[in-house]
Formats: sequence, C-alpha cells, structure tokens
Amino acid sequence: MSSSPELGSTPIAEEAMRAARVLHPDANSMPRPARRRVITVANQKGGVGKTTSTVNLAAGLALHGVRTLVVDLDPQGNASTALDVDHRSGTPSVYELLLGEVSLVDAVQTSTQSRDLLCVPATIDLAGAEIELVSVSQRESRLKEALTKEALDTLGVDYVFIDCPPSLGLLTVNALVAAHEVLIPIQCEYYALEGLGQLLNNIDLVQRHLNQGLSVSTILLTMYDGRTKLADQVTQEVRRHFGDVVLRTVIPRSVKVSEAPGYGQTVLAYDPGSRGAMSYLDAAREIAERGSNRERR
Repeated sequence: MSSSPELGSTPIAEEAMRAARVLHPDANSMPRPARRRVITVANQKGGVGKTTSTVNLAAGLALHGVRTLVVDLDPQGNASTALDVDHRSGTPSVYELLLGEVSLVDAVQTSTQSRDLLCVPATIDLAGAEIELVSVSQRESRLKEALTKEALDTLGVDYVFIDCPPSLGLLTVNALVAAHEVLIPIQCEYYALEGLGQLLNNIDLVQRHLNQGLSVSTILLTMYDGRTKLADQVTQEVRRHFGDVVLRTVIPRSVKVSEAPGYGQTVLAYDPGSRGAMSYLDAAREIAERGSNRERR
C-alpha cells in the first residue's frame, strides 16, 4: 500500500503553503528601505504588465510591513480599479493634484486590501490633462512639486510607485521627473525590446536636463511561458543586455493575474495561493532587499 503524500507534495498543499506566505506578514515581513524610494513604472508599449506589476508589487510590499503609495497617472484608471479606490469623475485625483487644486494628502485614498496600501486615483478627467498642462508653468515638474518630502512624511510612506500611461507624453515625463528610479516591465514575447531604445533615450534626456538623479534601477520580466523556447531566449537576451538590473524573479503568464482586476483586486488578494501571487511577492521582496541597504535620505 502506498504511503500518504508528504506535506507540500500535492498541488493543493503547495498552493496552501504559498497562500500562507502571502497572508501571514508577521512571519514574512520585508525590510524597509534605507531611504524612501520613488519608482516610476514605464513602458510605452501596451500590454506588457505595467499596471499589473505596479499594483501587485505595491500590494506585496504593503501586505508585508512596508507602507506604499501608488500614484495612478494613467487616464484609464486601471491601477485605481485594481486597488479598489473610488475614481469616479469629481473624486479628488491626480488630475487636480497636477493642476495644484488639491494637496497630496487630500487626494490619497486607502485601499481596502491593506491599511498600508495608499493610492492617488486617476479619473476620466486626466484624459485631457496633457493638453491643459501645455500652458502651465513648470509643466514637466507638476507631479514632483506635489510629491513633497513633507507630504510624503505625513503619509509615512516608504515607497511611491507611479503608474504611467502607455506613451511617452507629458504625463510620463512628469513621472520621470518626480522619480528616483525607473522600473521597466518587459514581456517575454516577440518584439519584447521593440521601442525600448526610444524609452531609454527619453529617460536619458530627462536625466540630463530635468532630473540628474534618475536611473533605471529595475527590469522585471513578465508573461513568462515556460513551455516555449522563445520565453527562455527573451529572458537570456534581456539578462545579457541589462545584467543585474533584471530581477531574478520572473512573472509567469497567469489567468489569475489577468482575472484579478475585474474583481477590483490585486492577485495577492484575489488568489494568494496562485503562482502569479507568489511570483509578485518574490519580486517585491527582491526590490525591498535591494532598497534596505541604501543610504536614508
């Protein structure tokens, strides 16, 4: 007679163990950064997992003891949806923040998924912001002016993630000027590096003319399908080109990750035992560990 399987040797047991790691932060707390980190998540290509990565990395940090703010700078408002914050027209949002009509503290909402997960939502009003900002003084620095040290200290945040629209327009420039770091999600598919040169050139321009402290600190490989040789080839090419900037953790292609926003949740809340949730949690831990030895501001 065959012996019963050991704990963790069945798919159900493994999923339960993964869920426990997500849902028990006291046993798996992450280090706070040595100084506050402001990270812009950018890639002008659509469908690379940019917003998905923003909200799930932020949730992973927040659920494990690190207070995190997401600034939704995409007029589609998908990050606001995933974090389950109000983003109906008329709600104090990043639009009013950019125009100087509200303060950061007044625009912030707390996600239902964690008391340490905050969000400045994007409403439909943001769609016309790029046109309106053209005539505003210091138009490239409006977000930076709003994310003051005093306001961020009041909120007590350790991380700020800025989710950009899939373009290289004025909103993305504002995000790059306001940040210390850039995180670029790259999907493990054909044409993964297409357009990346243009993004890197824009980052270089911002660095030289508007924000000398900006750097590409992190690249995250997303939508990895281990069944294909292509995914491995893209992974190897990106690692060869960018080296240690690329996180060790790779985000797999996952139905659960895709489903979660439809329920107003991150994948860590929607299905904490899924491989997608575990991968984002591991990526968040990598980011936290990289930040723990930086000099505090």
